[in-house]
Amino acid sequence: MAKTLYSLMLSEDVVREVDKLAHRMGTNRSQLINSILAEYVGYTTPERRINEILSNIERLLQPAQDLVPFLAPGAMSLSLKSALEYKYRPTVKYEVSLYQGGGDPIGELNVLFRTQSEGLLSAMADFFRTWKAVEDVYFLPKGKQIDYALYDGRFTRSIAAPSKETDAEGLANALADYLHLFDRCMKLYVAGKYTPAEMQRDYSNYLVKNMLYI
Repeated sequence: MAKTLYSLMLSEDVVREVDKLAHRMGTNRSQLINSILAEYVGYTTPERRINEILSNIERLLQPAQDLVPFLAPGAMSLSLKSALEYKYRPTVKYEVSLYQGGGDPIGELNVLFRTQSEGLLSAMADFFRTWKAVEDVYFLPKGKQIDYALYDGRFTRSIAAPSKETDAEGLANALADYLHLFDRCMKLYVAGKYTPAEMQRDYSNYLVKNMLYI
């Protein structure tokens, strides 16, 4: 959304209170005033829509014990933590970031893992490659381009624009279900309890339930 500089006459007392609130919310004066005015006139800004999506994901995942979400006020990304079923139960961190532009991709999923175990590093890398191979089966025929990267304890996957129209709640549901599926498959695969065929079966069931290619 394009931004334009405007000059406004405001009370010093009002500005002081706006600045206090902006500081508490982790934003700045311009962004807060823009958000307040947009809400007053009933306009949904890209920032507000992103926050709605991420807030809904946080709400959907909070009852679960396997994924622990954290969303800072006004943030454009959601953080989650999960523990692997592997010897000393290492922690994996997820970051779901959404873009304001409204293009394709609409965001990015980052999976961060820190370990010195060669066995775990190998198992994680094998899982990510297998996951990409499974997604290729469903995304390539649809003409969807998903970007992947694996380097230095980080796996990155772009989040595609939804394959059909959906609101913030619908997209949040699809992303929450995707995170649940990804996390469960990763844990089972790294623990040696899962095969690529089982992963593809579960991925297919996920798409039947959601009908959204993201």
